[in-house]
Amino acid sequence: MGAVLTPICVAGPTGCGKTAAALAIAEVLPVEVISVDSALVYRGMDIGTAKPTPAEQAAVPHHLIDILDPTDSYSAAEFVRDAKRLAAEIAARGKLPLLVGGTMLYFKALFDGLSALPQADAALRAEIDADAARRGWPALHAELARLDPETAARLAPHDSQRIQRALEVIRLSGQPMSALHAASRSDGVDWPLFSLEPGDRAWLHERLAQRFDVMLQQGLVDEVKALRARGDLSLALPSMRCVGYRQVWEALDAGRFDDLRERGIAATRQLAKRQVTWLRSMPRRRVVACDGAQPIAELLAGLQKVLNG
Repeated sequence: MGAVLTPICVAGPTGCGKTAAALAIAEVLPVEVISVDSALVYRGMDIGTAKPTPAEQAAVPHHLIDILDPTDSYSAAEFVRDAKRLAAEIAARGKLPLLVGGTMLYFKALFDGLSALPQADAALRAEIDADAARRGWPALHAELARLDPETAARLAPHDSQRIQRALEVIRLSGQPMSALHAASRSDGVDWPLFSLEPGDRAWLHERLAQRFDVMLQQGLVDEVKALRARGDLSLALPSMRCVGYRQVWEALDAGRFDDLRERGIAATRQLAKRQVTWLRSMPRRRVVACDGAQPIAELLAGLQKVLNG
Protein backbone atom coordinates (compact mmCIF):
# COMPACT_ATOMS: atom_id res chain seq x y z
CA MET A 1 0.00 0.00 0.00
CA GLY A 2 2.95 2.33 -0.35
CA ALA A 3 5.31 3.92 2.14
CA VAL A 4 3.55 7.24 2.76
CA LEU A 5 3.41 7.91 6.49
CA THR A 6 0.90 10.76 6.50
CA PRO A 7 -1.38 10.10 9.50
CA ILE A 8 -4.83 8.72 8.70
CA CYS A 9 -7.94 9.63 10.73
CA VAL A 10 -10.99 7.40 11.22
CA ALA A 11 -13.95 9.04 12.96
CA GLY A 12 -17.55 8.08 13.60
CA PRO A 13 -20.34 8.14 16.15
CA THR A 14 -20.26 5.91 19.19
CA GLY A 15 -21.13 2.30 18.41
CA CYS A 16 -20.33 2.49 14.69
CA GLY A 17 -17.48 -0.06 14.78
CA LYS A 18 -14.36 2.14 15.00
CA THR A 19 -12.38 -0.27 17.20
CA ALA A 20 -13.10 -3.21 14.89
CA ALA A 21 -12.10 -1.08 11.91
CA ALA A 22 -8.80 -0.10 13.55
CA LEU A 23 -7.96 -3.73 14.32
CA ALA A 24 -8.81 -4.73 10.75
CA ILE A 25 -6.52 -2.01 9.39
CA ALA A 26 -3.76 -3.20 11.74
CA GLU A 27 -3.94 -6.65 10.15
CA VAL A 28 -3.02 -5.12 6.79
CA LEU A 29 -0.83 -2.14 7.68
CA PRO A 30 1.90 -1.54 10.30
CA VAL A 31 -0.04 1.01 12.33
CA GLU A 32 -0.09 2.44 15.82
CA VAL A 33 -3.41 3.82 17.06
CA ILE A 34 -3.81 7.29 18.58
CA SER A 35 -7.12 7.40 20.45
CA VAL A 36 -9.27 10.46 19.74
CA ASP A 37 -11.60 9.97 22.69
CA SER A 38 -12.11 12.23 25.70
CA ALA A 39 -13.30 9.32 27.88
CA LEU A 40 -10.66 6.70 27.06
CA VAL A 41 -7.97 8.92 28.59
CA TYR A 42 -9.23 8.01 32.08
CA ARG A 43 -7.98 5.09 34.14
CA GLY A 44 -10.57 2.94 35.91
CA MET A 45 -13.28 3.75 33.37
CA ASP A 46 -13.32 0.68 31.16
CA ILE A 47 -16.84 -0.72 30.79
CA GLY A 48 -18.79 2.48 30.17
CA THR A 49 -16.22 3.78 27.67
CA ALA A 50 -16.12 0.51 25.67
CA LYS A 51 -12.35 0.72 26.08
CA PRO A 52 -10.36 -1.63 23.81
CA THR A 53 -9.63 -4.79 25.77
CA PRO A 54 -6.11 -5.63 27.01
CA ALA A 55 -5.91 -8.22 24.22
CA GLU A 56 -6.90 -5.63 21.60
CA GLN A 57 -4.38 -3.16 22.97
CA ALA A 58 -1.72 -5.88 22.95
CA ALA A 59 -2.48 -6.71 19.30
CA VAL A 60 -1.71 -3.16 18.14
CA PRO A 61 -0.05 -0.32 20.09
CA HIS A 62 -2.59 2.25 21.38
CA HIS A 63 -1.83 5.75 22.65
CA LEU A 64 -3.76 8.30 24.77
CA ILE A 65 -5.60 5.57 26.67
CA ASP A 66 -5.41 5.38 30.49
CA ILE A 67 -3.18 8.46 30.74
CA LEU A 68 -5.16 10.38 33.39
CA ASP A 69 -6.88 9.92 36.72
CA PRO A 70 -10.63 10.71 36.65
CA THR A 71 -9.96 13.77 38.82
CA ASP A 72 -8.01 15.35 35.95
CA SER A 73 -9.21 17.22 32.88
CA TYR A 74 -7.88 17.04 29.33
CA SER A 75 -8.36 19.86 26.85
CA ALA A 76 -8.52 19.91 23.06
CA ALA A 77 -5.27 21.89 23.09
CA GLU A 78 -3.55 19.16 25.10
CA PHE A 79 -4.90 16.54 22.73
CA VAL A 80 -3.59 18.39 19.66
CA ARG A 81 -0.17 18.75 21.25
CA ASP A 82 -0.02 15.07 22.21
CA ALA A 83 -1.45 13.78 18.92
CA LYS A 84 1.02 15.74 16.79
CA ARG A 85 3.95 14.58 18.92
CA LEU A 86 2.83 10.95 18.85
CA ALA A 87 2.18 11.03 15.10
CA ALA A 88 5.73 12.24 14.49
CA GLU A 89 7.19 9.59 16.80
CA ILE A 90 5.16 6.79 15.20
CA ALA A 91 6.13 7.88 11.68
CA ALA A 92 9.78 8.00 12.77
CA ARG A 93 9.45 4.33 13.76
CA GLY A 94 8.30 3.54 10.22
CA LYS A 95 4.71 2.94 11.31
CA LEU A 96 1.50 4.60 10.10
CA PRO A 97 -0.17 6.86 12.69
CA LEU A 98 -3.88 5.94 12.79
CA LEU A 99 -6.08 8.38 14.71
CA VAL A 100 -9.35 6.72 15.70
CA GLY A 101 -12.21 8.03 17.80
CA GLY A 102 -15.40 9.99 18.20
CA THR A 103 -14.50 13.16 20.10
CA MET A 104 -15.24 15.58 17.29
CA LEU A 105 -14.00 18.61 19.21
CA TYR A 106 -10.53 17.02 19.17
CA PHE A 107 -10.70 16.36 15.44
CA LYS A 108 -11.92 19.91 14.78
CA ALA A 109 -9.08 21.39 16.84
CA LEU A 110 -6.61 19.20 14.98
CA PHE A 111 -7.87 20.14 11.51
CA ASP A 112 -8.79 23.79 12.05
CA GLY A 113 -6.04 24.83 14.44
CA LEU A 114 -6.41 26.19 17.94
CA SER A 115 -7.99 29.56 18.49
CA ALA A 116 -6.67 31.89 21.13
CA LEU A 117 -9.29 31.08 23.75
CA PRO A 118 -8.82 32.52 27.23
CA GLN A 119 -7.61 30.28 30.03
CA ALA A 120 -10.15 28.83 32.46
CA ASP A 121 -11.16 31.04 35.39
CA ALA A 122 -12.12 29.02 38.49
CA ALA A 123 -14.03 31.86 40.13
CA LEU A 124 -16.06 32.57 37.00
CA ARG A 125 -16.82 28.88 36.52
CA ALA A 126 -18.08 28.66 40.09
CA GLU A 127 -20.29 31.69 39.41
CA ILE A 128 -21.73 30.06 36.27
CA ASP A 129 -22.28 26.78 38.13
CA ALA A 130 -24.16 28.63 40.87
CA ASP A 131 -26.29 30.34 38.23
CA ALA A 132 -27.04 26.94 36.68
CA ALA A 133 -28.02 25.55 40.08
CA ARG A 134 -30.60 28.32 40.41
CA ARG A 135 -31.92 28.46 36.84
CA GLY A 136 -30.98 25.13 35.27
CA TRP A 137 -28.61 24.42 32.36
CA PRO A 138 -31.35 24.75 29.69
CA ALA A 139 -31.82 28.38 30.78
CA LEU A 140 -28.08 28.99 30.42
CA HIS A 141 -28.18 27.25 27.04
CA ALA A 142 -30.91 29.70 26.01
CA GLU A 143 -28.70 32.58 27.18
CA LEU A 144 -25.84 31.18 25.11
CA ALA A 145 -28.15 30.93 22.08
CA ARG A 146 -28.69 34.68 22.30
CA LEU A 147 -24.99 35.48 22.70
CA ASP A 148 -23.44 32.83 20.44
CA PRO A 149 -26.12 31.05 18.39
CA GLU A 150 -23.57 29.13 16.30
CA THR A 151 -21.98 27.47 19.34
CA ALA A 152 -25.33 26.89 21.08
CA ALA A 153 -26.72 25.14 17.98
CA ARG A 154 -24.25 22.27 18.34
CA LEU A 155 -24.67 21.83 22.11
CA ALA A 156 -27.41 19.95 23.92
CA PRO A 157 -29.34 21.98 26.55
CA HIS A 158 -27.87 19.82 29.35
CA ASP A 159 -24.25 19.77 28.05
CA SER A 160 -23.13 21.57 31.20
CA GLN A 161 -19.38 21.33 30.58
CA ARG A 162 -19.44 22.95 27.14
CA ILE A 163 -22.17 25.48 27.93
CA GLN A 164 -20.14 26.59 30.93
CA ARG A 165 -16.99 26.95 28.81
CA ALA A 166 -18.78 28.87 26.05
CA LEU A 167 -20.27 31.36 28.53
CA GLU A 168 -16.93 31.65 30.31
CA VAL A 169 -15.20 32.53 27.02
CA ILE A 170 -17.77 35.23 26.27
CA ARG A 171 -17.47 36.79 29.72
CA LEU A 172 -13.66 36.71 29.69
CA SER A 173 -13.04 37.82 26.11
CA GLY A 174 -16.17 39.75 25.22
CA GLN A 175 -16.40 37.66 22.04
CA PRO A 176 -18.39 34.51 21.19
CA MET A 177 -16.43 31.28 20.99
CA SER A 178 -17.52 30.79 17.37
CA ALA A 179 -15.86 34.09 16.41
CA LEU A 180 -12.63 33.14 18.15
CA HIS A 181 -12.64 29.73 16.44
CA ALA A 182 -13.12 31.44 13.08
CA ALA A 183 -9.96 33.43 13.75
CA SER A 184 -7.96 30.36 14.71
CA ARG A 185 -4.27 30.15 13.94
CA SER A 186 -3.19 28.44 10.75
CA ASP A 187 -1.67 25.46 12.56
CA GLY A 188 -4.24 22.87 11.49
CA VAL A 189 -3.28 19.61 9.78
CA ASP A 190 -4.44 18.30 6.42
CA TRP A 191 -4.60 14.60 7.24
CA PRO A 192 -7.09 12.34 5.40
CA LEU A 193 -10.32 11.70 7.34
CA PHE A 194 -12.54 8.67 6.88
CA SER A 195 -15.96 8.88 8.50
CA LEU A 196 -17.95 5.79 9.47
CA GLU A 197 -21.58 6.92 9.25
CA PRO A 198 -24.85 4.95 9.25
CA GLY A 199 -27.23 5.35 6.35
CA ASP A 200 -30.04 4.02 8.55
CA ARG A 201 -30.33 5.72 11.92
CA ALA A 202 -32.44 2.82 13.25
CA TRP A 203 -29.49 0.47 12.62
CA LEU A 204 -27.27 2.54 14.90
CA HIS A 205 -30.01 2.97 17.52
CA GLU A 206 -30.39 -0.80 17.79
CA ARG A 207 -26.63 -1.26 18.16
CA LEU A 208 -26.47 1.39 20.87
CA ALA A 209 -29.29 -0.26 22.83
CA GLN A 210 -27.55 -3.63 22.63
CA ARG A 211 -24.25 -2.03 23.59
CA PHE A 212 -25.66 -0.38 26.71
CA ASP A 213 -27.30 -3.66 27.71
CA VAL A 214 -23.91 -5.38 27.43
CA MET A 215 -22.30 -2.66 29.56
CA LEU A 216 -24.91 -3.22 32.28
CA GLN A 217 -24.32 -6.97 32.11
CA GLN A 218 -20.57 -6.47 32.33
CA GLY A 219 -20.94 -4.48 35.57
CA LEU A 220 -21.20 -0.79 34.69
CA VAL A 221 -23.12 -0.05 37.89
CA ASP A 222 -20.41 -1.69 40.01
CA GLU A 223 -17.74 0.22 38.09
CA VAL A 224 -19.42 3.52 38.95
CA LYS A 225 -19.95 2.39 42.57
CA ALA A 226 -16.19 1.79 42.83
CA LEU A 227 -15.47 5.24 41.42
CA ARG A 228 -17.92 6.85 43.87
CA ALA A 229 -16.32 4.96 46.75
CA ARG A 230 -13.04 6.81 46.17
CA GLY A 231 -14.63 9.90 47.67
CA ASP A 232 -12.85 12.42 45.46
CA LEU A 233 -15.11 12.28 42.38
CA SER A 234 -18.37 14.04 41.59
CA LEU A 235 -20.61 14.99 38.69
CA ALA A 236 -18.77 18.32 38.56
CA LEU A 237 -15.82 16.55 36.91
CA PRO A 238 -15.66 16.00 33.13
CA SER A 239 -14.91 12.29 33.65
CA MET A 240 -18.11 11.62 35.58
CA ARG A 241 -20.18 13.58 33.08
CA CYS A 242 -19.34 11.04 30.38
CA VAL A 243 -22.41 9.36 28.88
CA GLY A 244 -23.36 6.29 30.87
CA TYR A 245 -21.38 7.27 33.96
CA ARG A 246 -23.55 10.31 34.59
CA GLN A 247 -26.78 8.30 34.27
CA VAL A 248 -25.56 5.56 36.62
CA TRP A 249 -24.28 8.13 39.13
CA GLU A 250 -27.66 9.89 39.13
CA ALA A 251 -29.44 6.54 39.55
CA LEU A 252 -27.23 5.76 42.56
CA ASP A 253 -27.98 9.21 44.00
CA ALA A 254 -31.71 8.62 43.57
CA GLY A 255 -31.57 5.03 44.78
CA ARG A 256 -33.66 3.81 41.86
CA PHE A 257 -32.70 2.04 38.66
CA ASP A 258 -36.04 1.40 36.97
CA ASP A 259 -35.38 3.93 34.21
CA LEU A 260 -31.57 3.64 34.06
CA ARG A 261 -31.55 1.58 30.86
CA GLU A 262 -33.92 3.95 29.11
CA ARG A 263 -32.00 7.05 30.19
CA GLY A 264 -28.62 5.55 29.33
CA ILE A 265 -29.71 4.53 25.84
CA ALA A 266 -31.37 7.92 25.22
CA ALA A 267 -28.20 9.78 26.27
CA THR A 268 -26.05 7.55 24.06
CA ARG A 269 -28.31 8.18 21.07
CA GLN A 270 -28.15 11.93 21.69
CA LEU A 271 -24.36 11.72 21.79
CA ALA A 272 -24.30 9.82 18.49
CA LYS A 273 -26.60 12.39 16.89
CA ARG A 274 -24.29 15.23 17.95
CA GLN A 275 -21.26 13.34 16.64
CA VAL A 276 -22.86 12.83 13.23
CA THR A 277 -23.83 16.52 13.11
CA TRP A 278 -20.20 17.47 13.77
CA LEU A 279 -18.99 15.09 11.07
CA ARG A 280 -21.37 16.48 8.47
CA SER A 281 -19.84 19.91 9.05
CA MET A 282 -16.44 18.54 7.97
CA PRO A 283 -16.29 18.70 4.15
CA ARG A 284 -12.90 16.97 4.11
CA ARG A 285 -14.34 13.65 5.24
CA ARG A 286 -14.62 10.52 3.07
CA VAL A 287 -17.82 8.75 4.10
CA VAL A 288 -17.95 4.96 4.58
CA ALA A 289 -21.37 3.47 5.33
CA CYS A 290 -20.83 1.59 8.58
CA ASP A 291 -24.15 -0.21 8.04
CA GLY A 292 -23.25 -1.15 4.46
CA ALA A 293 -22.58 -4.65 3.16
CA GLN A 294 -18.77 -4.53 3.62
CA PRO A 295 -17.70 -1.40 5.51
CA ILE A 296 -14.26 -2.73 6.45
CA ALA A 297 -13.47 -3.67 2.86
CA GLU A 298 -14.70 -0.27 1.67
CA LEU A 299 -12.59 1.49 4.28
CA LEU A 300 -9.47 -0.51 3.37
CA ALA A 301 -9.99 0.23 -0.31
CA GLY A 302 -10.26 3.94 0.46
CA LEU A 303 -7.11 3.79 2.55
CA GLN A 304 -5.24 2.09 -0.27
CA LYS A 305 -6.18 4.86 -2.68
CA VAL A 306 -5.00 7.55 -0.25
CA LEU A 307 -1.74 5.82 0.58
CA ASN A 308 -0.97 5.16 -3.07
CA GLY A 309 -1.50 8.85 -3.80
